[in-house]
Amino acid sequence: MNWFKNFILKLLRIEPARDKKIVIKEPMSFRANVLKNKILYRGDPAEIEQFFKAIAQYDVEKTRFWASVSQGSVRKMHSGIVGIVIDRYKDIITADFEKIEFGEKSDKKPIKDLWDEIAKDNDFLDIIEEAIIGALSSGDGAFKINIDPESIYPRIEFFDADDVDFVRKSGKLKEIKYYTTYSSGSKEYRLEETYGCGYVKYKLFDEEGHEAKLSALKETEELKDAAYDMDFIMGCPYMVHKSSKYKGRGKALFDLKTDVIDALDEVISQWLDAVRLGRIKRYIPENLIPRNPENGELMPANPFDNDFIAIGDDMGEGKKSQIDISQPQIAYEAYLNSYISFMDMVLQGVISPASLGIDLKKTDNSESQREKEKVTMEVRSKIVDALTKTIPGFVECVMMVNDIMNEKKAGEYKASIKFGEYASPDFDSTVETVGKAKSYGVMSIETSVEQMYGDTWTDEEKKAEVERIKAEQGIAVVNDPAVNIEGVVIDESKSNEPPVPDEQGKV
Repeated sequence: MNWFKNFILKLLRIEPARDKKIVIKEPMSFRANVLKNKILYRGDPAEIEQFFKAIAQYDVEKTRFWASVSQGSVRKMHSGIVGIVIDRYKDIITADFEKIEFGEKSDKKPIKDLWDEIAKDNDFLDIIEEAIIGALSSGDGAFKINIDPESIYPRIEFFDADDVDFVRKSGKLKEIKYYTTYSSGSKEYRLEETYGCGYVKYKLFDEEGHEAKLSALKETEELKDAAYDMDFIMGCPYMVHKSSKYKGRGKALFDLKTDVIDALDEVISQWLDAVRLGRIKRYIPENLIPRNPENGELMPANPFDNDFIAIGDDMGEGKKSQIDISQPQIAYEAYLNSYISFMDMVLQGVISPASLGIDLKKTDNSESQREKEKVTMEVRSKIVDALTKTIPGFVECVMMVNDIMNEKKAGEYKASIKFGEYASPDFDSTVETVGKAKSYGVMSIETSVEQMYGDTWTDEEKKAEVERIKAEQGIAVVNDPAVNIEGVVIDESKSNEPPVPDEQGKV
């Protein structure tokens, strides 16, 4: 039997598979992808159609709804869901923004007061809103500190992803490049500002990419390279999600939802076309068609208020000229189910429909709606975490630049940012939860008061409330009575206790 197996093994020869070279071309560059996401956020159907028709190169792109070319007139509608969701997150986070602190313990807080003046001069809350919108709609962006001779405080700006580049070495940020476009007559110029550790450099480029002199534009003629004796960059990148496609860059909130958004818009547009084509049809003989009272010509049909179909006069015996009316059946249920399904796919992993006031299921109870809010809370938490990591360091840089502007040595600052809680329970729910924990004996009076009132009460008010509750419950704090031992000598070697009898000796 063994000789048979050896014979088979000799006949069977297996060659290992060879690796094949596969070349995949990216359909869009990083900046084109950023432009796509920003156009979807803007939500203008004309812009969306122009963009997708312009980039359609492969079959999968040409078959998209927005890239298709129709024979007749088809109304293409955009749901606007991208802009609605991003603006909703912007409102949620900025509403929870409370304050920026610098660790000052005393009642007087000169550093915080100075920062409040700088923040008011720059409309810092509006800049945070721009940063949230920019990071969620385009992928990332960068804050920038600018020294304006006309202002006594540093100027703060935010640049979107298509106007910034990041230079990294060994994973560490070395430079941030900001781009600004200027127009001069029929020509366009692009200003490149390079911000590095301890320096700022300026370059101007024309439409062909050739470097031009800064004096070519009135806006840039006074710009000069600058250096400062500090080891920090006068700017800071900000991103929420990291892109797996473009290394070192961010990912937009709806970056992977392009095809689903396209399908949702197609369902909405087809639904509207079905409604429009499903209007009542009137078949009117020519002798009954309304005529123009001035020249006697037949009135043209109007699809909105005077829609009819002209038919020839029937001259048969016994026939009468009459108007026939018909109306097709519209599958509203099928369109509605498709709309719900695609809307659910668009919002999956992005935001809860309940956060937008949308009830897709119509059968969810309040508990189910709260469970769905967890998606919104997780995404919000990620956005807030990114702000918490970025804003304090950037605020410290702003304060140091302010010291340099005032010809002072840059000080050391320690900033912190605070956000409130999203979707916090109402007071009745808090009372019930804290009351149960207190009755079970797992929460002290001090902790229960802190959980009940939090930051809405001062420390003195909470302390007075704790004392009042203890007094009502008969819990009194009694100090040990003091004993006057002045002049009394206590010999610790002697004891007043009687000696312990030796029981073993007795035995």
